Amino acid sequence: MKRIALGLALTMLALAAAPLTAQQSAILIHDVTLIDGTGRAPMVGASVLIQGDRITQVAAGPITAPQGATRIDGRGRFLIPGLIDVHIHLTGNSRNEQAGMRALHGYLYSGFTTVFDAGNDPDYIFGLRDRERAGSIASPRILATGGLVTTPGGHGGRSTGTLITSWPEAIPKLDAHIARKPDMVKFTFDEHGWGTRPLIPLLDSALMSKASKYFNDHGIRTTVHISHEYRATQAIAAGLTTLAHPIIQGPISDGFIKLMASTQTPMASTLTIGEGYSRLVEHPEFLDQKLYQDVYEPDAIQRLKTTVRDGYAARSWTTWMKVMTPVCQENLRQIHAAGGIISLGSDQSSGPASHRELELMVSGGISALDAIKIGTLNAAVFLGRERDLGSIERGKLADLVLLAADPLQDIMNAAKIDMVFKGGQIVDRTKLDLPVNRGSGGSR
Repeated sequence: MKRIALGLALTMLALAAAPLTAQQSAILIHDVTLIDGTGRAPMVGASVLIQGDRITQVAAGPITAPQGATRIDGRGRFLIPGLIDVHIHLTGNSRNEQAGMRALHGYLYSGFTTVFDAGNDPDYIFGLRDRERAGSIASPRILATGGLVTTPGGHGGRSTGTLITSWPEAIPKLDAHIARKPDMVKFTFDEHGWGTRPLIPLLDSALMSKASKYFNDHGIRTTVHISHEYRATQAIAAGLTTLAHPIIQGPISDGFIKLMASTQTPMASTLTIGEGYSRLVEHPEFLDQKLYQDVYEPDAIQRLKTTVRDGYAARSWTTWMKVMTPVCQENLRQIHAAGGIISLGSDQSSGPASHRELELMVSGGISALDAIKIGTLNAAVFLGRERDLGSIERGKLADLVLLAADPLQDIMNAAKIDMVFKGGQIVDRTKLDLPVNRGSGGSR
């Protein structure tokens, strides 16, 4: 282990002294245990060659690297694809970008190299997306919908939403949404008569179908907020591309399981957003875990352990979500077992929370190997980006995470990160704006 640690330290020192250039862009990771994201069995002693921003070779044994390539010794370590969260709502706003930037840094630090923001102020999130693509900020790849599409008074129908009531009168509003160049478009289709929530207006299903087709005809995928089987079934029939949530209001039917398998409609997991209430109330010690200490601001941890926890403890919503989370876990397990596509989504704004999705899927009966696929290749399928992202295969973008321990033995080892690669470049995790790097929390 000392040799491994020394090798990593020397590698990082060399990279700090001589940043990658076009002439030094080849990286060879050798003698590593490869978990490639496809669900295939791990490959021990594997080699992966990166040239530029792409993976150019993957082999079960040695690879001859180009002269001058950076060599990374993978002995005793485990290589997985960069993790992907298909449902976040980035914190912060145009007046407080620092909060959002720190959240983005937290995702990178946690091994998440791609995120989809499923509803936010368009000016804010598209501005950050443009800067990420220009390479001017350290960030995961950002995909976003901007505002949501719903009916007036519908879920998420804030002032930044695209509110529609009839066809073809909706077309100019949809054109304005398209002009912002969303990567996907999110609808909401839920009357919210669940838990302790009151009923709210519901988008007309026929109108949603026309609007979804309009986006699809412009080459834009869609997703939809639902919470129960009936609305999810209607959304699939209406032509929505993906489901932004699992079914949480009750056990799913055999017919719905077959529908999800036959249509191959990707569904985001979003277990953490509900389970987080009772977890904080009953087990606040999870905030003492290394990844949380490294990423969460100390004052935020203090608030979570005190005022936020007290507020959650007083809410009936907390109890309802605690009861329904195991139901939701079983629904996901059954869809996955039948061959449906489950994709990792947290509905939050935190790399450590996204890791919790992996833990909850495994505790709900999905294998660690399959959970990694859910957090990588399946997530790329959800986004329609599986040609470039989600697995460690020749020709794909070199988004990778090198782990210090085996995530198949314990899924929490997916948080024991040695190195993160985005587009063939090694992320200098020590320079991210996080407590671990400021001496204000965390542990190096």
